[in-house]
Amino acid sequence: MLWWQDHLTGTGGLRVDRVFTDRLGGVSSGAMTSLNLGGNVGDDPVLVEENRGRLATAIGVPRERLVLMNQVHGRDVQIVTSAMPDPGACDGTVTTSVDLALVVLVADCTPVLLADVDAGVVAAVHAGRPGMTGRIVNVAIDRMRQLGGRRLVAAVGPSVCGRCYEVPAQMRDAAQQVSPSARAVSWTGTPAIDVAAGVVQQLHERGVEVTWVPGCTRESHDLFSYREDQQAGRQAGVIVLRTARA
Repeated sequence: MLWWQDHLTGTGGLRVDRVFTDRLGGVSSGAMTSLNLGGNVGDDPVLVEENRGRLATAIGVPRERLVLMNQVHGRDVQIVTSAMPDPGACDGTVTTSVDLALVVLVADCTPVLLADVDAGVVAAVHAGRPGMTGRIVNVAIDRMRQLGGRRLVAAVGPSVCGRCYEVPAQMRDAAQQVSPSARAVSWTGTPAIDVAAGVVQQLHERGVEVTWVPGCTRESHDLFSYREDQQAGRQAGVIVLRTARA
């Protein structure tokens, strides 16, 4: 279930938990086997809800504290609170509320988890190719700074790697103009884009310390990949701000 996890502890009595899931440990079947967390990919809603409940249990929050976006490949980032946890259509969420689990769902796109644990502000961002070229991480950083975030750190999760993301040359050139690090070459020598590398470059340009978690969604059988199977489910990146445990 958990591909990667870590914890950050600040100086002000707060803690941040960060998690990237894989496709294991759920109840879905077929192309969705087994921990599909996506609700709009053709899976049985009852099974998706069971999977989401298992995720909530694994990270130690009530199911109703999972904050799920209606992701639309845009660059809108919403601030959410315990009183108003539904972000609607957007591709990033930010909160200063304790025990709200911000969730980003992916199946090749790049999940980004941002935090300033001392300031008590966290964010989850969905950065596909449109999000990377639209610099959605900059929007999220600006929202966090509005809420007092200063010393930000990021965890960038598994996504489709540059070798596996073949695109037309014109599309690669457009991505490269935004972030030169996104320029890539596929396994067969054709033009490709490394979305995560572009996102990491943008984070570094804003002074954000980055932990880049290994894993290519198309190359690993333990991760969902839309490029590999268009009926694929969705894994998640999750970030939770908590009161530090004794």
